[in-house]
Parts: sequence; C-alpha cells; structure tokens
Amino acid sequence: MRRRCGWPGDNELMIAYHDTEWGVPAHDDRKLFELLLLDNAQAGLSWQTVLNKRENYREAFDNFEPAKVARYEKRKIVALLANPGIIRNRLKVEAAVTNARAVLEVQQEFGSFDVYLWQFVNGRTIRNRWKALQEIPATSAESDALSKDLKRRGFKFVGSTICYAFMQSAGLVSDHLTHCFRYRPCG
Repeated sequence: MRRRCGWPGDNELMIAYHDTEWGVPAHDDRKLFELLLLDNAQAGLSWQTVLNKRENYREAFDNFEPAKVARYEKRKIVALLANPGIIRNRLKVEAAVTNARAVLEVQQEFGSFDVYLWQFVNGRTIRNRWKALQEIPATSAESDALSKDLKRRGFKFVGSTICYAFMQSAGLVSDHLTHCFRYRPCG
C-alpha cells in the first residue's frame, strides 16, 4: 500500500489531488491563475470544499482564462454571486477579477505569470524534508516576499498563508512528507 501525506484522509478527490497535482511544478499561466483563484476561494474554508466545487469554478470562470476573467463587469459578478456551484463571497469573486487584471499586467512586464512567480524560488522547487504534518509551516520567507510583491501590484486575497498554500499547489514548494510516495517525484 502506498504511503502518502495524511492530509487527504480517505476522500477520493483529495487523494487524487494529492497524488497527481499537489507539489507538481506548474508553468502554464492559465493553470497558475486557476490555482491562485482556488487558493483565494479557500481562505477560511477547507481545501476539500474548494475541490468539490472546482469543476463549477472552471465553468463559471471561463476555464480560468485570465484575459476573459479580467473583462468581467458588474453584471457578470452579480451572476457569479448567484451561482450556487461556487463560493459566493463578494470579496473573493471581486478579487478573482482584480487578480486576473493584475496577472495580465504581470504578463506584460515579465512575459509570463510563470516567469514572475518562479523568481521567488530562484526558478527551482523548494524541497522540504518534513517528517510530520505538524512540521509544515503556514508561511515562509518566500511566501512573505511573494505576498508583499503581489499586494504591491494590486492583487487581493494574497496574504502570506494563502501564498504559501498556492506555492505548495503550484509546486514552487514541495511539502510532501519524506515517507510519502510523492516525495521524490515532486522534488
């Protein structure tokens, strides 16, 4: 039987996410925006809640295309807030639109969102060597720096804790426990 990090529990969706996505380096701007949007939506909630709604988010937010989301106006935001398939928090929905616009600005300046983000880890996944879930931090110096710079660029819902979760999701940080079968492949 495969040993994995304990946080997915026995939930099949969480296990699939852990086994195939979490900690895998992402370099596609659309995928990076998706993970940022979902981590923003998760603030104050469980990741399982967000994963359960992921397909609804994909449909509601035009497959996480930043250029499309950046064009959302008040009428679209009102429609999103009426959509029971997503987390209907006005601040989070408005942050998704604001962040899409900020992603476009970052792409213009750096050539891609990917190039911008990966500079915070010197272009390489930070591979930690945790033995227990309790050792995994909620923030790091890198997530602090990313958070500060994103805020300076107008991004919303990007505190250091959200940034650290995002960095784990996007593979900028690999926090698979050393006994986990995903530890070596994700480093």
